[in-house]
Amino acid sequence: MAHYVDGFVLPVPKAKLDDYREIAETAGKVWKEHGALEYWECVADDVKPGKLTSFPQSVQLKDDEVVVFSWIIYNSREERDTINAKVMEDPRLKDMMSPDKMPFDGARMFFGGFKSIVEM
Repeated sequence: MAHYVDGFVLPVPKAKLDDYREIAETAGKVWKEHGALEYWECVADDVKPGKLTSFPQSVQLKDDEVVVFSWIIYNSREERDTINAKVMEDPRLKDMMSPDKMPFDGARMFFGGFKSIVEM
């Protein structure tokens, strides 16, 4: 069965990684309660700058930051759209979603939705 995936890459200050983890744990619970199949948040461990492109370059990583790579899996894009609408209205996340309360620079985050073509 083909799934739909939202992917995210963002820079998080190392000093705020615990704050980010707390938000991510709450967000993961909310997404799953509203129907997401899986929710993953991963911190870069073996990520180096490239010659032309790389994860660090993509988010204009600063010396005191680390790259976070995240994804959420859904049954379909339609379910993703429905789930995300519910998540965005969930009071547990509304305050956390305010740009001035996020423990990272949201302007350097990038994200998108993807149709799976191979699943094993």
